[in-house]
Parts: sequence; C-alpha cells; structure tokens
Amino acid sequence: MRILSGIQPSGTLHLGNYFGMMRPASELQEKGDAYYFIANYHSMTSLYDPAERRRNTLDVALDFLACGLDPKRTVFFRQSDVPEVTELTWILGTVTPMGLLERCHSYKDKLAKGISFNFGLFAYPVLMAADILIYDSNVVPVGQDQKQHVEVTRDIAIKFNEQYGETFVIPEPQIRAETAKVPGLDGEKMSKSYGNTIDIFGDEKALRKKVMGIKMDSRSPAEPKPDADQNIAIQILKLVAPPEAARDYEDRLRAGGLGYGDLKKALFEHYWNHFTAARTKRAELAANLDYVNQVLADGAAKGRVVAQKVLQRAKVASGLD
Repeated sequence: MRILSGIQPSGTLHLGNYFGMMRPASELQEKGDAYYFIANYHSMTSLYDPAERRRNTLDVALDFLACGLDPKRTVFFRQSDVPEVTELTWILGTVTPMGLLERCHSYKDKLAKGISFNFGLFAYPVLMAADILIYDSNVVPVGQDQKQHVEVTRDIAIKFNEQYGETFVIPEPQIRAETAKVPGLDGEKMSKSYGNTIDIFGDEKALRKKVMGIKMDSRSPAEPKPDADQNIAIQILKLVAPPEAARDYEDRLRAGGLGYGDLKKALFEHYWNHFTAARTKRAELAANLDYVNQVLADGAAKGRVVAQKVLQRAKVASGLD
C-alpha cells in the first residue's frame, strides 16, 4: 500500500491542518509506504510573494517533522523538486474533460464568490491528479472537502487507461470522519481563508488571547447546557485533552455550573500542553536547518526515482517515447 498526501505552504499551520492531515499522516507512516510532499506549486494559485513561499515551505517542513513525521519511514519532499509532476499534468490535461473541472466544488465556490480566476485555479485538480498518480499511490488521506479531487483523479486515470491502455493505479480516498472537520474560533471549519485558526506553534500570549476570544452564547454559568457537545470549546477540547478530562468538562457544562471563561482557560492549557514536546523538537530542528534541507533533498531524490518510471510509462503508452 502506497500512501500519498500533500500540504500547501500558503500560511501558518493550525489545528485543522494537524488533526485533519498531519497527525493521520504520522500514524499512517507505520502502516505503509508513505509519500508526503509540501505542495509549493499549488500555493502559487493563492500566494504571490516568493520570499513568503520560501519561508512558509521551510516552516511546513519544520512543523511536520516536529509533529512526528519520521523521514526514515516516509518520503518527504518539496513538490517542485520533482519536476516530472508538471510534465504529467500536461499529459493528463489532454484527456481531462472541461466539464469535469467545471463541476468541481472548489471552482464553483470561488466562481460564486466572484474570485478572479486564472488557469492555475481552474486546472488545480489536474495537478493534484498528477501528484497522486505519479507515485502509483493506492491511498490518499483527505478531508471531506477534498474528496471530490480524489474522485476527479480517479476519473482522469480511468479515462487515460481507457484511451491508452492500463497505465495508472486507481487511488482510493481515505477520510477520517472524526477529524474531517475541525471547528474554528467561529464554529465554521478551521481555515486560514476564514481567519478562524489556532496555530500549532506561536506566541503563547497571542494564542491564549485567541482561545479566550472564542464567542459563546449568553447563557449564565448556572444554566444547564444540554447541547454541550455542540460547544466549540468542547469540540476542540476533545481533540487536545485526555478523553476523561474532555468528558468531565462536557458533563459539567451540560449539568450547569461551569462558566465559559473557565472552560476556555482549560482548553488553552490542554492545547498548550498537547504540543509541548513538539515545540521543543521544532526548536531543535530550527537550529539545524542543514539537516532539514537534507531530509527534503533525500526525499525528492527517492520520489524522482518513482516519478520518472511512472512518467515514462505514461509517455510510452501515449506515444511520446
């Protein structure tokens, strides 16, 4: 089983990234042949500052390694260090129907919001398909909102195989329902684009202020909260606190007598403690950037061995050899 997943360096990583992708990726590295990449090509559709892209790319590498990614068990690399993926994108694009891309939720959502489109935004799913197919990936862990892109990848691969003969492995999406949607500070899905995130790493004072600023309803502490399981702080607490502690706070909130301020203080403490070891590890990595860059270079070299074979297979099948 080969696992493939990527994460964009489009901004500071947050709890949604951690529980939706990073932690599952670290767990899956024990179960199969795992390929994880920093999607810096993809970031070009929304980030236009080259210095910021470089900085964010390094930060993602530091964050991922600090949070448990083991380069001895995985192939970890920058997307742009495997240029074969862009060549395969063109090849796949020639069998991809326009209607398939026009039906993508991400495209329709951005169109409805009046976002000015470029080719990169429209063809994003084709590059994503190339990312997946070029490593013969079987399993692609994704959030619920990305499931359609894996389905598009399957459609493109099937179309290519029908046109030119069996060439690509048909991947399957893997969705962890319990962490598919991490709530943000406003109750919507945690996302940089919504500005409702809690960073994995960052300044303690600023992060505490963010957590204490989570909006609650106007019910008094004494009032029972029968809908305690729907409380944003409780939902996040269940992710960062031991199960028995999270259950205790949920029961107390449901019964009445627990103030929202005390709940948010508890949430911050559990969140901060949850990443104590990772903060220490990240500081060590930041002091040894030669090691981090070597990990990425080694990963790219391993990735290119596979990518070149798959690309050549596609070129032979389509008459480009």
